[in-house]
Amino acid sequence: MKMPLTPPPFERLFMDLLRRNPDQALRATGPLVDGRYLHWDELRHRNPPEGLTHEDWWAVIKVARQGQLKALPFRDKLGATIQFGMPDPVLQALHNIDRRAAGSLNMESPIVSSEDRDRYLVSSLIEEAITSSQLEGAATTREEAKAMLRSGRKPRDRSERMILNNFRAMEHIRDLRVEPFTPQRILELHRIVTADTMDDTSAAGRLRGEGERVQVVDAQHVNVLHDPPEATGLPQRLQALCDFANRADDAEPFVHPVIRAILLHFMLGYDHPFVDGNGRTARAVFYWSLARAGYWLLEYVSISSLLKRAPAHYSRAYLHTKTDSNDTTYFIIHQLGVIDQAIAALYDYLERKSSEQRDAENLLRHAPGLSEDLNHRQVALLSNALRHPGQDYTVESQRRSHRITMQTARTDLLRLTERGLLEQRKRGRAFVFRAPDDLRERITAAASTPRKS
Repeated sequence: MKMPLTPPPFERLFMDLLRRNPDQALRATGPLVDGRYLHWDELRHRNPPEGLTHEDWWAVIKVARQGQLKALPFRDKLGATIQFGMPDPVLQALHNIDRRAAGSLNMESPIVSSEDRDRYLVSSLIEEAITSSQLEGAATTREEAKAMLRSGRKPRDRSERMILNNFRAMEHIRDLRVEPFTPQRILELHRIVTADTMDDTSAAGRLRGEGERVQVVDAQHVNVLHDPPEATGLPQRLQALCDFANRADDAEPFVHPVIRAILLHFMLGYDHPFVDGNGRTARAVFYWSLARAGYWLLEYVSISSLLKRAPAHYSRAYLHTKTDSNDTTYFIIHQLGVIDQAIAALYDYLERKSSEQRDAENLLRHAPGLSEDLNHRQVALLSNALRHPGQDYTVESQRRSHRITMQTARTDLLRLTERGLLEQRKRGRAFVFRAPDDLRERITAAASTPRKS
């Protein structure tokens, strides 16, 4: 990836325009171009308004932005203030997120039971664990990773270990949701994320030292995209990050909870306080901050799955901020777009799952001998089996999928086996359960069997 061009200094350009053409300099021009918050690297390829050069245009846009920017309690490595703005696209995105993510799901068949929520949450945790690790180089396929997490088997290589660590970190965040941020808790989160995956195992759970220089490079390992701050100032910078994370809602300037989570993500990426695992830890802290603020629905979305589809956009949002006077609005807008897409994908996913579940439940409801004693977990398993012929199930996978005890999971599977809806066989020392190839026919046959009086 190429570094975006650094914008020209707008103050001098604006004063020059003011001398040459005061009417053009003072005419009403907002911070946006066609509704977008463009960086100089993008603006210079567009046609400027009549009577303005590209440099003039940039200068009047920057002046409009300066009046909206707010200083954050962070500095870059040269001591310059890091700032953010709230243009219309940010306000609109926050409104949509608040409307859709801070309340209940508005669906025909909403998720109301804790059992349903747990099942969907487990799927989301698995997806985020996999894709967040893949962003950092894990090479395991989604199918293999899902099988490992659901079965509980030990990871076979570093890639699988990264994914397992991420899953454990996401579960750990659920325990931290009411806890304040401290440097020690962030270090513990990093230790979980990087356990047994680093060349120097002692680097897990600690800040990088003075001799441990890190750089952010492009995918080809040719261009240095970011040189993080020196290690000597990292303890103070981490404490400043925690202070910001814990600030009261009435602190000035007001920072919306979603913006605060995004800025924590940004600052950990900027500081790169660890030898490795910075991106995974930053995304975990993002989820932690949202959980503390009560955005429970966002626990059910995977931002990394969307970042993985367009990693260049993710990197570019960082670089636009870095090259334009630490204006984090670029990164904020990018992340808000990712969150909005993730919420939309969640609603689509839940509606699809709800429809599939209704179909399965409707079929099972008409089986006289089954309808009265199949619980929601067994219905969910049979629904999954109808869509995935040949899928194996174990007591451990059933326990993990629904967060239930081993005994409850075993009872679920054995009763389905007794009903002829699962087949049991032994694999090593454990039993494996598989739906028969004619499962739908068996359910259909049961549905057509007259109820015994």
